[in-house]
Amino acid sequence: MGLGDPVGLGGGTAVDVAVGEGVADGVGVVGAGAGEQAANSNASASKAVRTVTSHRRGRAPVSPMVNAKGNSTAARPRSCRLNHMDNDEHSTPGVYSSKGKEFQRDSRYIETRIVAEPQEGTDDYPVEPGRYRLVAAMACPWANRTIIVRELLGLEDVISLGRPGPTHDQDSWTFDLDEGGVDPVLQIPRIKDAYEQRFPGYPRGITVPAIVDVPTGEVVTNDFAQMTEDLFFEWEAFHKPGAPDLWPAGQREEMEEVMRHVYTEVNNGVYRCGFAGSQEAYDAAYERLWTAMDWLEERLATRRYLMGNAITEADIRLFTTLARFDAVYHGHFKCNRNKLSEMPNLWGYARDLFQTPGFGNNTDFDQIKAHYYIVHTDLNPLSIVPGGPDLSGWHSPHGRG
Repeated sequence: MGLGDPVGLGGGTAVDVAVGEGVADGVGVVGAGAGEQAANSNASASKAVRTVTSHRRGRAPVSPMVNAKGNSTAARPRSCRLNHMDNDEHSTPGVYSSKGKEFQRDSRYIETRIVAEPQEGTDDYPVEPGRYRLVAAMACPWANRTIIVRELLGLEDVISLGRPGPTHDQDSWTFDLDEGGVDPVLQIPRIKDAYEQRFPGYPRGITVPAIVDVPTGEVVTNDFAQMTEDLFFEWEAFHKPGAPDLWPAGQREEMEEVMRHVYTEVNNGVYRCGFAGSQEAYDAAYERLWTAMDWLEERLATRRYLMGNAITEADIRLFTTLARFDAVYHGHFKCNRNKLSEMPNLWGYARDLFQTPGFGNNTDFDQIKAHYYIVHTDLNPLSIVPGGPDLSGWHSPHGRG
């Protein structure tokens, strides 16, 4: 397996290709795996579709919320969401799988952006240091990316960070780690309050990461794939000296293909295994996941990072899944052909990143385990959090570089 066409590996469908993170513009209500279809509409869903989102391709005047009909051309994956809205099959707290069906990921979110030069006729917010608060749970892999990117770029003093606890109730992620259970800046006990402040009766799931406009208390966006891209391009004037080039121009086309493949087959692939509703769905998901993992193992035999000798956005997107692999996905999601620690190149690569400032210090294994094992009661009815595995190996020499 070489570089070639990574999207073609693992049996991905046309739907998977459309969902590539950081690649596909626009939003549709489309799932992220083989055979995943558009979700049912909700009568109170928003009324417009964003047809173009990337700053590199131009934008059209739009409404900030996506249409539940899914009549756009593509979609990005959903961030860590609660499962109690818009889908009767998943209306029971803690239940994320549907008997007899493949896992389907909701791909609808608020696509308002924060940009250096807001365009007339859009719902853009302006880049403004100190104005916004990133709300991101350490336990969530999609939110964890934004925390890592924020630190790598040196934006800690520019965009503040609020951290919900690792678990949530049926209604919302909550600030149970803060004194009095209230975020000290936003002065709210749950992130849902920021959603409701801007969109009363908000009909979608309440997700992290989310960026909140502190002066108004209103959510700006929960589109996490666009978030990290904009932190790099739109907030460039506030990056620290020597900040890494996470989107190298000369490699961007190949990098987007790699990220698309990593998302459909690995980031979402572990969920496709864990929440499979039938043996057939699980078997297909398992085969796709391990085909991709073997491809990554081979790719990393000849380069330090996914794109060569420097860390890029692609590495951040893969890392947050690898960091959870042995701790959660191997057992909890039945991704158990072997452990990450039994794949020499991937394991060395993951430790190399973990030991890089911004990665390991923003990885909390206790919160990760608590989130998955306590929240997913359909997979773990008694919410018992296992004592293992031994994760001390993350600090051992990685032998790369």
